[in-house]
Amino acid sequence: MNSQEYIEVSMKITPFSEENAEILMAELDEIPFESFTVEEPFLKGYVQKDSYSTQMMKLVLSGLDLEFDVDFSSTMIPPCNWNALWEEQFTPIVVDGKCTIKASFHKGLKRTRFNITIDPKMAFGTGHHQTTYMMCRALLENESAVKGSVVMDMGCGTAILAILTAKMGAAHTYGIDIDAVAAVSAFDNARLNRVSRHVETYCGDASLLQMGKYDILLANINRNILLEDIPTYSRSLKKGGLLFVSGFYEEDLPMISGVAAQAGLEFLKSDSMDKWCCAQFRKG
Repeated sequence: MNSQEYIEVSMKITPFSEENAEILMAELDEIPFESFTVEEPFLKGYVQKDSYSTQMMKLVLSGLDLEFDVDFSSTMIPPCNWNALWEEQFTPIVVDGKCTIKASFHKGLKRTRFNITIDPKMAFGTGHHQTTYMMCRALLENESAVKGSVVMDMGCGTAILAILTAKMGAAHTYGIDIDAVAAVSAFDNARLNRVSRHVETYCGDASLLQMGKYDILLANINRNILLEDIPTYSRSLKKGGLLFVSGFYEEDLPMISGVAAQAGLEFLKSDSMDKWCCAQFRKG
């Protein structure tokens, strides 16, 4: 049982849109939120009690240059068994019959070619299944390129993608996440899946990409971070290297593709599920 006490911060967004909620999520990195949920017109963030103060929240919001208004309130969440809640909310994901993503408490599942077990340290969820699914599918479609490659997984979270590339035969995979809890969780999950010799995780942002050059770069983040960081991603790719991005909506694809083209990246194809989009590019 997770004994940590949590605060729920309800942020009312006016005018509300999914895009504004995504923007606010991306801008709140100074507050160590472990997870978010969107319940129109609110973005709700969850943070450990000891890591949160109303004064800090006010200070952070006052420093943001947003094109919408945000009013917030915070409440203590009654203690509960977060592990039990996690088990209740997470169902296994099977990608095209080839890759299974499950938690350690899932038993008796039919094995696929690639089987990934994750046990997140965070109390709430793992993010959008659609984008994870499409990124896994993009990797599976490019198995020959993954084998023997050097991979970077930006915003690695629980390291699902990094682990999959290692199991597919990548020579080495690096993972970076701005959240220290996620970076530790990613390392633990790599070890749980017996690929820790091939996966390294770090806490930081795109500035860490200067560590090396990569054959494949993965970024399942959100639209605004992608628009800002795609030029950096391109500089970090080897000639002929592949970039897979997701975490944005279909309607944002022209904008993403435009920035990618300016950065010397050729659009290859895109995929979509429930309005979410995944796109593949190659560096010329």
